[in-house]
Amino acid sequence: MIQPEELVGEEWAEWYRLTPVERWLESEKLWQTYLALGGSLDPESDTQSPFFDSKAPRSRLAHGRTSVRVLRRGRV
Repeated sequence: MIQPEELVGEEWAEWYRLTPVERWLESEKLWQTYLALGGSLDPESDTQSPFFDSKAPRSRLAHGRTSVRVLRRGRV
């Protein structure tokens, strides 16, 4: 019998062993962390779409900056 570790590695094998309910609960924890760190559930604008309107109002973050940025460049 093939073991999950052989196909997806140790970390993902833990996920595959969870029941659907356990996966749901773990996903809820991840979403809570994502939102606590400043993530947003607003969809990203698709600038390649023929329906994209650059003049349409969009929601902005409270601090007025994008949520993802480079903290350090170069060697650590």
